[in-house]
Amino acid sequence: MKIGDKLLKKLQKTYAPSTMIDFTFERYDAAMKTDEAGHPILLFVGKKDDKGKIKGHRFVRTLIRDQADKVIKDHWDNHGKV
Repeated sequence: MKIGDKLLKKLQKTYAPSTMIDFTFERYDAAMKTDEAGHPILLFVGKKDDKGKIKGHRFVRTLIRDQADKVIKDHWDNHGKV
């Protein structure tokens, strides 16, 4: 599974720092965790089970910035099924 352009656009925004945000994207349930600056760094995409846990794929973001806050590296890796 790949992250599509529509979802990437949503993941480029800044959210509340250090929180877990649940949302629905098209036909999938999703949850993302943000870092201390509010950038999404962890993403779960799939379907929620009866306990509220998402069964699907886990993605981890590599986001590296320099001292001037310029982005050096920014990409999402698929870390398999959860």
